[in-house]
Amino acid sequence: MVSDEVKNAEERPTFGHPMLKHFTFEPSYINLNNGSYGSLPLPVLATCEKMTREIEANPDRFMRSTYIPILRDVRARIAALVGADTDECVIVPNATHGINTVLRNLDWNEGDIIVKSDVTYDAISRTVQYTTDVNPHIIQSRFPLVFPTARSIVIDGFRTHLKSLSRKSGCKVVAIIDSIASVPGVLIPWKELVKICKEEGVVSLIDGAHSIGQEVDIDLKDADPDFWISNCHKWLYAKRGCAVLYVPKRNQHLIKSSLPTSSNYASRADPPESPEPPNFIQQFLWTGTIDLVPFLSVHAALNFRQRIGGEYKINEYCHNLALIGGRRLAGILGTRLLDENGEFTANMVDVELPLTAKDTHGVLSQIKDYLEEKNVSARPYHHNGKWWIRCSAQIYNEVSDFEKLGEVLLQVVEIINQISD
Repeated sequence: MVSDEVKNAEERPTFGHPMLKHFTFEPSYINLNNGSYGSLPLPVLATCEKMTREIEANPDRFMRSTYIPILRDVRARIAALVGADTDECVIVPNATHGINTVLRNLDWNEGDIIVKSDVTYDAISRTVQYTTDVNPHIIQSRFPLVFPTARSIVIDGFRTHLKSLSRKSGCKVVAIIDSIASVPGVLIPWKELVKICKEEGVVSLIDGAHSIGQEVDIDLKDADPDFWISNCHKWLYAKRGCAVLYVPKRNQHLIKSSLPTSSNYASRADPPESPEPPNFIQQFLWTGTIDLVPFLSVHAALNFRQRIGGEYKINEYCHNLALIGGRRLAGILGTRLLDENGEFTANMVDVELPLTAKDTHGVLSQIKDYLEEKNVSARPYHHNGKWWIRCSAQIYNEVSDFEKLGEVLLQVVEIINQISD
């Protein structure tokens, strides 16, 4: 049930540990890893459970008709949040699914190029590899992007990289750009990179997996990427898995089929007459029988966010905590932040680990296993020759969570360094 202070917008709850009462975490669990799988608030969970019962009370009615206007309203609310038209937004299970939908729909010709970077999410890199495996005439290009760095270096380097590509006349270039990367958890100047894509005649495909709910003022009409995808179950508090795929109307003809192909698919050889809604929308209304509750949970998630203060209040707290908590953790470890001046920091912060061990799967597993044993969650990784830990700051976290993580990390670092020495 929704507590009184959440129900009353005039009596908003205090962020930090008082917010834990609105989540279902184990009492001893410290979650500094919201960025991986999201966190479902109790009011959203209650709505999902109620909706599940409604579905099971009459599955035929719900699956044939009830969900359709609810899903339309979900798309409308998300579109308003990200600054897009409703009929440019569809709901898919996750960001990887959305990016696969785009890459598998594009017509690939000899000499076409796909640009990715050093921080492209692993599943997306594998998708690019698959795309080039089945279309061996496609060229992969890697934009060097390592951190620490500066915004100007990223922007200038991206422009230089695109200009350096050996392009054949008539061939397209598709650039996969992270808005907020997974590891490192950095906010990339993606809007500036989209502008460069336009200048260079490059198709921009934005992996915004971490954006919605973490990045305010997205404004897709103004940024105008060719494709943009973001998870709603990470930072927006929707039930997993749920994501939004944005395709501006100018590019919807390129998405010939949903993934998987819908029973609403219309062949280009026999197009429908003035479909309403457009066939692009119709296809994503139904892609086979699935649990629709995660898609429809966006309503409850947005309502919860409004009740506790709204987008700016939520992100102001999380951003400030990421900076303060990150500095505190770095002080405990005797190391540094990956982004010292905060120009790449949204609500995730990356802190160097004082590890001398080499980059091996065994070391990574040791860190993960030890964190799990101590019931503390954060995301360790290796980047640019060093070990780091990514921490996600959420409304239920406080600086003391970073301090506890620091204590645990010092223990596992000592164990690993003794072994490696």
